[in-house]
Amino acid sequence: MPLLNSYDSCIQKFSVSQQSAIMPVNFDKTQLPTDKTRTRRNSSRARKSAEPKPRRASQKKQNASFKQKLLLSVIEVSALVTTIIFVILWGVGLSANQFSGTAFFSNILPFATGILGIVLIVSILLIGWNRMRRWSQLRQMPYFAPTLAVGLALASAWSVTHDRFTIAYGNFRTLIGGKEEAARVTIAHQVYAAYRRHNPAQLQIMISRAQPYRTDIEAAARAFGIDAHLLHGIAATESSFLPRDSHDGGKGLFQITRVPEFIITQAIRRLNTARIVLDIPRHNAFVAAATFKHYMAEMKNDLFLGLLAYNIGPANGGLRFIMQQYGASDFTTIQPYLQTLPRDYPIRVLTYALAFRLWHLEGRLPAYEEGSNALSIQRIGIPGLHP
Repeated sequence: MPLLNSYDSCIQKFSVSQQSAIMPVNFDKTQLPTDKTRTRRNSSRARKSAEPKPRRASQKKQNASFKQKLLLSVIEVSALVTTIIFVILWGVGLSANQFSGTAFFSNILPFATGILGIVLIVSILLIGWNRMRRWSQLRQMPYFAPTLAVGLALASAWSVTHDRFTIAYGNFRTLIGGKEEAARVTIAHQVYAAYRRHNPAQLQIMISRAQPYRTDIEAAARAFGIDAHLLHGIAATESSFLPRDSHDGGKGLFQITRVPEFIITQAIRRLNTARIVLDIPRHNAFVAAATFKHYMAEMKNDLFLGLLAYNIGPANGGLRFIMQQYGASDFTTIQPYLQTLPRDYPIRVLTYALAFRLWHLEGRLPAYEEGSNALSIQRIGIPGLHP
């Protein structure tokens, strides 16, 4: 018995020592985290992780600021370049008109001095602009300089509608274009003179006759990339919009004669038809457009020669053979050899084309010599010569 009691006493001491090793005697159960406490801690951690770091927010702000500054700079520079281009067009064009000629002291030297003056003025304006830009930045006005630049560009663009800009731009083109532009100007003024001599009532009759064929002609012009008013001018010159068969073999609206087979093939493909019937105005217009497109390519897009070649046709080798025979290469060098050729044909076509363009844009045929009509008509331009 004593031995048994001693064994039980040892077991009790061991269990007490184990419990004291696992849990302190003075343990307070209120210190254990409750479910609510855990929830609050978890939500706090979630809020902290959801909040952006200060460094990332600052970086995003800097990127947005940089993009805004870059956009404003691009707008400002583009507007200033546009304004400078218009200033140069105005200045050089008016200077070319004022000092036109070949004498050194009275023409060439003053013109060169004028160009130097334009460069100096632009440089001074750019220096002043840079100072104004710094001033606006110091006063925290980032939109001031771009807005002012856009305003200047819009004002410069608006000046294009002014009739005097037509003169300045024409002089600039002549200065840069050289012989080619000189030929274009010569043809243009012949067309303006012919339009002035025309009877407005007769032109109005021609426009009225063209109305039933307008849709077909415009479709042919689109199919071959030709100005529709120019194609109207060819039809007016060829048939006066009275389709018929002529004594020289011409057929229909455009008086089509002998046409190479590859041109007929092009017209068939564009029309999506099995064959061409020249008595059908739409077919006639498509063949005419294909033919004129071919002659323009053959004459290297010289409008005067392209129209002349269209009128002469393939007879006797066509205009290309004639030019090779005499060594002519352009409008100027072909002139002496047009004695027996229809030299007025291109002028008549372009005069009618100008009338159709004026009617389309203005709804009337203004008299060339009245008021400022001459400058307005020149600003509108001639189909084929002035896009």
